[in-house]
Amino acid sequence: MLTEQEMLEIAEKFLAFSSHDHIELKLYYEAVLKKPYGNIYTYDSKKYMETGVFKHHVPSGPFLVEKETGRVVNFGTARPKEFYIEAYENGTLMPSLDGYWYPEDERYSHK
Repeated sequence: MLTEQEMLEIAEKFLAFSSHDHIELKLYYEAVLKKPYGNIYTYDSKKYMETGVFKHHVPSGPFLVEKETGRVVNFGTARPKEFYIEAYENGTLMPSLDGYWYPEDERYSHK
């Protein structure tokens, strides 16, 4: 079982992995949603968070770091966050090729 700090480190590693050369991503630390099975993080570009200028906004879905495994579960952007949380909780979250990210070997998978 991972600690809060270990889950945060995985979340930050995932954002560093996901950042592009010209877009640095940053977590909304104050918006972490803590669940019994892990923490759900939201993020945006650092530039947007610093300036509030919409052209720097990065459309991004929240993601979960599972407390038991450390696996990152990507949620979508098409529906509200609550939809994806409910789908995860009831086992109906639709798999996608980049649905899961594994921090130990920095790879995406649909499993």
